[in-house]
Amino acid sequence: MHKKKKKRRALKMLSVSGVGLLFDSMDVGILAFVLAALQAEWGLAPTEMGLIGTINFIGMALGAALAGLWADRYGRKQLFIITLLIYSIATGLNALATSLIIFMVFRFIVGFGLGGELPVVTTYVLESAPQRNRAKWVVWLQSFWAGGALLAAVISYFVIPEYGWRIALFIGALPALYALYLRRALPETPAFTRQTNQQTIGQKIKLLWSASYRRTTFVLWLLWFASVFSYYGMLLWMPSIMVMKGFTLIKSFEYVLLMTLVQIPGYFTAAYFVDKWSKKATLVTFMVLAALSSLTFGLSPNVWTLLISGVCLSFFNLGAWGATYAYTAEQYPTSFRATGTGWAAGFGRIAGIIAPYLVGLLISIGIGFPYIFTMFFTMTMLAVLVVLFFGKESGEEA
Repeated sequence: MHKKKKKRRALKMLSVSGVGLLFDSMDVGILAFVLAALQAEWGLAPTEMGLIGTINFIGMALGAALAGLWADRYGRKQLFIITLLIYSIATGLNALATSLIIFMVFRFIVGFGLGGELPVVTTYVLESAPQRNRAKWVVWLQSFWAGGALLAAVISYFVIPEYGWRIALFIGALPALYALYLRRALPETPAFTRQTNQQTIGQKIKLLWSASYRRTTFVLWLLWFASVFSYYGMLLWMPSIMVMKGFTLIKSFEYVLLMTLVQIPGYFTAAYFVDKWSKKATLVTFMVLAALSSLTFGLSPNVWTLLISGVCLSFFNLGAWGATYAYTAEQYPTSFRATGTGWAAGFGRIAGIIAPYLVGLLISIGIGFPYIFTMFFTMTMLAVLVVLFFGKESGEEA
């Protein structure tokens, strides 16, 4: 009876945390559609569209690094709630922007909250889940990201063409109300509560590059850089790329909605294989298949190839992301787990700063999509090789 009660409590924790992550994903997903709408309404150049994504990721990089440190110091629950409040309130204010500069200022603040929440909620679920299945639980948590992306696609498809992008962003402010519920619903993780040895911030950062963890940190930072570069370079541009290939705004939203639908089975398939195989094997397999799908998408000669490769890209890319979080979170001990995860994510966001602007720049100087998506393929395969030959299986002694 006690075991059943404990499992029910853990499932509640997973679902409550997952809804918070769903809102996070919804906001990121809506931005991709808002960019396409802003291009039409404000006449933005490709470089300006890329700059919005870049500003967003500067905020995410800082948020991930600082929230990870603070979560190891003050607790996972507190930082989860604070970061959720920051990005949801800033999203609402973002809807009031009347110029590109004001829009980018609020996107920076939104990015700070978004970037901070991701490593913190992952650490929270890992430390609260049953020991034997915690890798699977982390991937299940990430499946809520696909739910948020789907919700973003639905909102964008039905709301933006009819009511405009501002209403879509106002909807993105609703998580602020959810944060109030989280204060009562979530306990602190047992692992953090049991901690007695509190290292200083400087000591935690130093440990990441100590002899025991240097190889682990190098592998994770490169993995995150390549993953963020490819994922966000493609995601933020997906609706706009469809429009540039000759589809109407509404039709491109329809295709992206269909591609988004397959992200959920992608996550659940990855969750199955992290238990069946291992986290490392699952991560490498899904990344290779995502890389091949991205190359096919970029080289697509017709709408059917574009659609099928886009569906495969969404399936394998999001499955790889679930495996990435499960792989990363178990590489460090409790005392600086959030710091390690947050700094890997923060370094990865540097790629998010570069990729959206770089894609806009390449398009503006006439570089074709085949070359751009070959770049994503190459970056992903580089990370695959590093993880394959230098990465340790999660849970091994570093």
